[in-house]
Amino acid sequence: MTTSLGLPALRCAGRGLGVRILVLFLLPQIGWTVSYKSGDPVTLYVNKVGPYHNPQETYHYYTLPVCRPKEVRHKALSLGEVLDGDRMAESLYLIRFRENTERQVLCQLTLNEKEVEQLRDAVEELYYFEFVLDDIPIWGFVGYMEESGFLPHSHKVGLWTHLDFNIEYNGDSVIFANVSVKDVKPVPLEGGGGAASATGAGLAVTHTYSVRWFESPLPHARRAERLRDYSFFPKTLEIHWLSIINSLVLVVLLLGFVIIILMRVLKNDFARYNVEEEGGCDDLDQGDNGWKIIHTDVFRFPHYKSLLCAVLGVGAQFLTLATGIIVMALLGMFNVHRHGAINSAAIVLYALTSCVSGYCSCRFYTQIHGQHWVWNIILTSTLFSAPLFLTWSVVNSVHWWSGSTQALPATTVFLLLGAWVLVGFPLTVIGGIVGKNRAGNFQAPCRTRNIPRQIPPQPWYKHTAVHMAIGGFLPFSAISVELYYIFATVWGREHYTLYGILLCVFAILLSVGACISVALTYFLLSGEDYRWWWRSVLSTGSTGIFIFVYSVFYYYNRSSMSGLVQSAEFFGYSLLTALVFSLMLGTVSFCASLTFIRYIYRSLKMD
Repeated sequence: MTTSLGLPALRCAGRGLGVRILVLFLLPQIGWTVSYKSGDPVTLYVNKVGPYHNPQETYHYYTLPVCRPKEVRHKALSLGEVLDGDRMAESLYLIRFRENTERQVLCQLTLNEKEVEQLRDAVEELYYFEFVLDDIPIWGFVGYMEESGFLPHSHKVGLWTHLDFNIEYNGDSVIFANVSVKDVKPVPLEGGGGAASATGAGLAVTHTYSVRWFESPLPHARRAERLRDYSFFPKTLEIHWLSIINSLVLVVLLLGFVIIILMRVLKNDFARYNVEEEGGCDDLDQGDNGWKIIHTDVFRFPHYKSLLCAVLGVGAQFLTLATGIIVMALLGMFNVHRHGAINSAAIVLYALTSCVSGYCSCRFYTQIHGQHWVWNIILTSTLFSAPLFLTWSVVNSVHWWSGSTQALPATTVFLLLGAWVLVGFPLTVIGGIVGKNRAGNFQAPCRTRNIPRQIPPQPWYKHTAVHMAIGGFLPFSAISVELYYIFATVWGREHYTLYGILLCVFAILLSVGACISVALTYFLLSGEDYRWWWRSVLSTGSTGIFIFVYSVFYYYNRSSMSGLVQSAEFFGYSLLTALVFSLMLGTVSFCASLTFIRYIYRSLKMD
């Protein structure tokens, strides 16, 4: 028996799928305000556990031998929460709004030798847990470890079997919650004592909890401030004026160099080159040297033009994406209670801004007389997505092998693939077609000869490697201080909130990259070397190399991260971060160099 699905049913199914995808993407951006009445149950979700010093190595809380319901019911999560490693499930804790509870028994467990060893290993590796109550994360350590003395050496490992929940409220809403073990003694895992007793069948443990409610003057709209002031994780982020002053001084010096020194040199060049002499332009070419003599070669299109245009297109896309993320952050869309909101926003913006990469790449490719525009679009769409997929495959495989919650489930993988196949790639194609049709002419102020001019030997300080070292180090030095705070946020326990400063540093980074590119391009042309196309991209784009070297330094000298799981994620995504910076700064430096070259050759008097 066969059935057919009518058009109305298809529309309903499509609307249902669209609503599901919309909820998955946008749920973390919605700031729900939950109201409670006295005595109403407040659900406490258990989330994840993991080593304190490895933020990206997390496991489901119920992988430990702890109290759990007979049937584990998971909470529906948004895409951002899944990407953030959240795996929330309902707990056995019974918490009622504004009702205090003292020494309530949660459950009684009998741990076998293997389970005791598992808990002991977790405590020794400084495992912490994360619960979530009304979108408020609650952190605490699984147990307690004490090392004392050398001879005799004492090594004590204990398990926290009692938790005190301290919850603040204002009116009918929850403001803040944390957990305390200040007045509790840990249960030794080596033997019986306290709430645990050793039996022939194993170690019997009784888990208990208390709940205490406190009134808070803070309104619900400002409860994010309360969480920012909480100090379970170390607080190191402050308004770092040293970073801003250092960057601003560097920008002022570079702008002074480019505007004052370079413009004075150009003024002398224009005065010398624009002298009216008999014999026409060819005679002038024979007597002059410097950047004017290569005016018939400077706009000669480079090799690998499709790859160059793809780099510029993807770089423009990431410039748009980064600006959008910072602006959304300034508008307050990423507060500490919206789990994974920035991850969801980044994925949505990456898919939507694919049209920018296709448009910029194919438009410029058509202007420089590219013939294979279809392959250019395919190259543009895979220039970053292919390295991203390969890196993610390796990192996700390591997480899957270790059982970490950072391993994405199959449904999330298909959702992300669908977002790229159904949104990202089609928008790249549409942008490429629009860019091809609106390309126009290249607008070169000088004609290009058929036979290229021979390039004279260049001194060592004008070689590509030297320019990459100079052009990469100066932008990196402008953001080196701020980079530490960004790494401490991404790979640490901090919540970054200084988005205004981040916007200033981002603008400084782009300004420094543009200034350095203009200066290095002028020095290159002064040596009668017209191969500036790729050189302008590589000179400032090499900042990504310095950022990756800094990430290696940060891993070994500024963090306590260790292990295969954390190392694979850190170095894999650090490589992708370096690639993103290289693409962005390479695009900015190329555009600055192209604008500068068009300006100086348009100002020449040539027959």
